[in-house]
Amino acid sequence: MHSPARSPALLYSDEALIHHFKQFIAAEAFPCVGAKSALNRGQIVYQIENDLGCGPAAATVAALQCFSQEYDQDSTLFRSVVVLFRQPGVLTEQAFEALLWHYLQAMHDADAVQHEWDPRVSKDPESADFSFSVGGRGYYVVGLHPGANRTARRFVRPALVFNLHDQFERLRSDGKYGTIRDTIIERDTRLEGSRNPMLKPFGASSEARQYSGRAVEERWACPFHAR
Repeated sequence: MHSPARSPALLYSDEALIHHFKQFIAAEAFPCVGAKSALNRGQIVYQIENDLGCGPAAATVAALQCFSQEYDQDSTLFRSVVVLFRQPGVLTEQAFEALLWHYLQAMHDADAVQHEWDPRVSKDPESADFSFSVGGRGYYVVGLHPGANRTARRFVRPALVFNLHDQFERLRSDGKYGTIRDTIIERDTRLEGSRNPMLKPFGASSEARQYSGRAVEERWACPFHAR
């Protein structure tokens, strides 16, 4: 099992943040085998920002747009962009969720000036076909932070992991998605001692409910609105 989150009072250099993230993913008990594969293959792009609450830096939006444009269906599976934040420290799950969606809303508002929503996914966060879109590509977003209830989401600082939606479609078309999903669920259950109620099969319900990592209520409404 990986080490518990360090004290939020500690300051981390950008290099230290990336180092901690790599250790977090590489830990034997970390459940997501896709993230491990991306790490081992050097397929993770890192962006560092100061504060999650300040909205996306222009450099981060540009990096994701570039990542989207460079990707094609022959690209290596399990490639991600990880945005690491120096601040804030520990947040409640509700506070992190609010900041996450405020950040994604601001990112979309900036991106929509140049790019249309990925036509292969829905822009309605209530739809089972929803994925967040940047640079014309759909993404499944994974939020991490020190105050997360689930161990696999509990990192020393807030972080957002952008995973290309197309990669999940490729796994499903190749008949590999179910096996990988079951492996992740089994590993996560072993790590936590209980099954994560938010880990639903791909396309079974809106993935927006999973982004923050909080076990959202049945009547939860996503605060995001696409243009």
